[in-house]
Amino acid sequence: MSLVVISNIAEFDSILKKEEETVIAGFFGEFSSASRETEEAFRKFASESGSRKVLFVDVGELKEIHKRYGVSSVPTVISIANGKVIQKIVGKQDEDFYYNAFQSHETVVNNEGQKKPGFPSVTVWVGDSCVWCTRVKTYLRKNRVPFREVNVSRDPSGAAALQARTGQVGVPQLSIGGRYIVGFDKAKIDEYLGLKPRNGE
Repeated sequence: MSLVVISNIAEFDSILKKEEETVIAGFFGEFSSASRETEEAFRKFASESGSRKVLFVDVGELKEIHKRYGVSSVPTVISIANGKVIQKIVGKQDEDFYYNAFQSHETVVNNEGQKKPGFPSVTVWVGDSCVWCTRVKTYLRKNRVPFREVNVSRDPSGAAALQARTGQVGVPQLSIGGRYIVGFDKAKIDEYLGLKPRNGE
């Protein structure tokens, strides 16, 4: 889903009225250095957000929407469901932070067509020619766990950001709902995802 840049209040209200799922709205402004520095991360997050609606509001251009939701500084990113603010994140953040923060609001549909809470957000850092990385991804896919993949062999900035968070450079590493796991630790993966261990595994 690409970012929807809101041009007027009517457009914003129309999207909220049509959407049944949670809508994420980012409030930014060119007058703020923190806002300018965060905008790229927010845009990257939006590009990887699947089918969710992600909106961008320039408070310098549209001066009324942010007041409605109690937004007093930029950058501020909120999730909205049924007209109510579910979560509010204020200040400079990176792409992974937004991904982890808002993924938990998603739902999945089971075989009976019923909606239930989805898994917490999962990011997997991998490298080229890494056998354990492949095993981690296979395990997640087998359990139908959606995840975002970052290949540190091809993304030096992603590798540096990971090392800053965990102090580790080896792969695989995982972030599950903002909690980090170094290596293919199946017990911790099951625990953090709420998976029930299967016999023989």
